[in-house]
Amino acid sequence: MTNTDQTPDHTLLARAGEPREMPDAAIAMLDAEGIVVGWTHAAQQLVGYSAGEVVGRSAAHVLAPPDSERRASEFSEQCRAHGGWSGTAAIRHRDGQTLRMTLRVSLLRGRDAGIRWLVSVTDIGSLSSGATGEPVRESLLARAPIGIAVYDPQLRCVWVNDAMERHDGVPLHRRFGRGLKDSLPAVEAEALEVVMRQVLQSGTTTVHEYRAWPPADRPREHAFAASFFCLQGADGTPVGVCSMTVDVTGNRRARERLAILSEAGTHIGSTLDVMRTGQELAELAVPLLADHALVDLVESVPFGVEPSARTGTTSGRPPLLRRAGLASVDLGVLELPWVREEVVHAHPDSLFSAAMRTGRSYLEPVLDTHAGPWVDHDPVRAQKVRDSGVHSLMVVPIRARRCVLGLALFGRSMEQAPFQEDDLLLAEELVTRAALCLDNALQYARERTAALTLQRDLLPHRVQGGAAVEVASRYVPADLDHGVGGDWFDVIELSGARVALVVGDVVGHGINAAATMGRLRTAVRTLADLDLPPDELLAHLDDTVRRLNDEDADDSDEVPAVVGATCLYAVYDPVTRRCTMARAGHPPPLIVDAQGRVTIPDLPAGAPLGLGLGLVPFESVELDLPEGSVLAFYSDGLVESRDEDIDVGLRRLGAALAQPGASLEDLCSRAMETLPTQAPADDVTLLLARTRALRPAQVASWDLPDELVTVPTARHLAARQLRQWGLEPLVTPVESIVSELVTNAIRHGNGPSRLRLIQHRVLTCEVSDTNTGQPRPRHPRPLDEHGRGLYLVARLSRRWGSRCAADGKVVWAEQDLPSAAVAL
Repeated sequence: MTNTDQTPDHTLLARAGEPREMPDAAIAMLDAEGIVVGWTHAAQQLVGYSAGEVVGRSAAHVLAPPDSERRASEFSEQCRAHGGWSGTAAIRHRDGQTLRMTLRVSLLRGRDAGIRWLVSVTDIGSLSSGATGEPVRESLLARAPIGIAVYDPQLRCVWVNDAMERHDGVPLHRRFGRGLKDSLPAVEAEALEVVMRQVLQSGTTTVHEYRAWPPADRPREHAFAASFFCLQGADGTPVGVCSMTVDVTGNRRARERLAILSEAGTHIGSTLDVMRTGQELAELAVPLLADHALVDLVESVPFGVEPSARTGTTSGRPPLLRRAGLASVDLGVLELPWVREEVVHAHPDSLFSAAMRTGRSYLEPVLDTHAGPWVDHDPVRAQKVRDSGVHSLMVVPIRARRCVLGLALFGRSMEQAPFQEDDLLLAEELVTRAALCLDNALQYARERTAALTLQRDLLPHRVQGGAAVEVASRYVPADLDHGVGGDWFDVIELSGARVALVVGDVVGHGINAAATMGRLRTAVRTLADLDLPPDELLAHLDDTVRRLNDEDADDSDEVPAVVGATCLYAVYDPVTRRCTMARAGHPPPLIVDAQGRVTIPDLPAGAPLGLGLGLVPFESVELDLPEGSVLAFYSDGLVESRDEDIDVGLRRLGAALAQPGASLEDLCSRAMETLPTQAPADDVTLLLARTRALRPAQVASWDLPDELVTVPTARHLAARQLRQWGLEPLVTPVESIVSELVTNAIRHGNGPSRLRLIQHRVLTCEVSDTNTGQPRPRHPRPLDEHGRGLYLVARLSRRWGSRCAADGKVVWAEQDLPSAAVAL
């Protein structure tokens, strides 16, 4: 770990260095003959004997079970031969019961070759309960080297074990009769002596952490945890202090790693911007882990495109990378050929390309910048690395779901210690967390792209009203991140120059509501092709919504597609200038006349779609609309809010639209400006339609008697009218169409028929009769004399169809106008 003087590390060490009490350890000190010479209060609690009952007596006679006393001498010889012992043993409690304990017997040396034995006893039951979580206890169980020293009441060293020298490098003979200041820095020694005096006065056990530089690893600072125990004599008074010291550098480094990882949880992935995430990773790594950090992403990642799992593995060429993050303790030292957001070209023989290709991390504790194929092929870059002073390097691939998204590079130049395996583990953990954030950002980008694509596909790309209306629209989703919602609008051109205007609202926002909206919009378009009256169309749409809900209800894990939806459907005829409309729980439209007067038609509300209220009929209302009237269709998000009543919103919208002569685009903009400045709580949709009227010269109609002899007359009338309009190229096909349609009307009707020609964007030929049955094309056999009429109509027209009328039906066919034709 680098930079141990940084704030997070220093804070951790300062907290760990504060003295803290812990439960007394069961410690006994024996002389060379096994006589107890020191006892602790915890030992009394563990085995029941007080210091007065044990000190001065043989430990084997007091603590060993009766059947084990004969083996005490053998145990003593074993300890002498091996310099100590550790394991489990049976200990006799004062009340006579036998306890299974873990023992560690350590050899202490004193002046003149004197020896003592320090016995540490731990109850196995307390181990299983988790009470021994302290570093010293962990080391006891792991048999790690423990430095042990015993000090007299004047804090002079009198007994010490061999391991203590490995901790601080002070030989045994230089310790005896001296204090801690002769073996530790003055600041640390003074702090430890204060703790030792407190232990002598209170009799409690205390743990204190300090720093030192062992001779075996002098360049690196180590952390030690020293546990101090008060040793009592026969009369219960303190006879000295025992210290047991353990190197807890690994524990401290683990805490430092946890601190860095904790920082990563709050500092990496603060946004869904992949480039920002890369910079956050680099900034966190410097200086806590490295002196320099670079983060390069596969070039497609910043654009929201996940790289292929085979990227860089088939062609042999490494993929292009884009620099996303750059941090250094001194940017002047690290002069790089590529700065942030530039494209990076990795050499095929470099560690970087190898990491991209294999997906494995690479640790170069000592970076050789004078050898290797990449140095030979890229000497300029190798010289830059040499000039930077980077001597140790880690390369970690950024992986997510079997794809390599990029690389993270960590280097050291000012910190002299090279990277080690635990540094690589920390780097990989940091990169893994960053990779998760990058993957989330990629998924967000994919979902947002899908949502925007869905929006473009579901909403009209370009609304046109044909010869019937001029239209303009606005759409503002409440889910601004994804750009889609549950509102929709549509303008559907119908036969006979008519147009259908529709606006709807699905409960909810976001991609799920948008998908449901798409299903309903498709259903409306399908029903509109049947040319149903508005009330009948809404009734069929209500059945469709309920079927969708029933299908989703079959899967208990799925939320119903449509909990509720509203819709307003209107059909405007520019020939008659009449508009027929019906609504299903949707707000009524506003009608603005040419003088700017705003009215709200008395239109029955109807029940929202999908609520199972199909018994309540929808009602259509027919209105006369003068040419130039503006119809305003909207969703409730435009006029409703939590802070005001809908009537207030309607008045505000009406005032914005009451601008005679203003263009529809300007009116839309004025209406949207009435919205509050903050993000809308609901989707907002506005569709404006200004009515047009066909001139009488664009329409010709004739009433025809119910006689077959009328067919030639109808053909003649149609041909004459086409010549008057300058549409001579259409005479022949239209004569055939009129002949077939009028013939069918006379044969299958029971009253007079009517022929009408309408010239607008196309030429429409309509024949109406009193028969309500809809025509169906047949597939005649070769010898059949009839049944080919509608087949001929379909071949001669751009499209054809039929619709219901108040007193029968209308069959129509359309012809494209010649390119040179101009409407009268």
